[in-house]
Amino acid sequence: MKIGYGFNAAMTARPGMGERLAELLLTGLDEGNPAASEHCLVYLVSRSASDPDVVHVTEGWTSEEEHHRLFAGQAAQDLVARVQELVAAQSPYTDYVPVGGKAAF
Repeated sequence: MKIGYGFNAAMTARPGMGERLAELLLTGLDEGNPAASEHCLVYLVSRSASDPDVVHVTEGWTSEEEHHRLFAGQAAQDLVARVQELVAAQSPYTDYVPVGGKAAF
């Protein structure tokens, strides 16, 4: 499969909650959650090296339609609600169409 749609978002957690926010976002990979879908090809959660309360999420999907379809589901909505409880500020959402690269973990 090829990535047809992606985005990056940066969120600022409430003071001291960056680690918890990152851990919660990683549950998006759990069975039944959106990032566990075969249509999610990249799901990277990172914390800022200079501010541990800033958390970045990079996602790559087979299509924008699949991303929106999966995020309309109850599991995604529940995860988003839990994330919002930990977020103090959210930066602009940046979407893109990947053209190449590499990810290995």
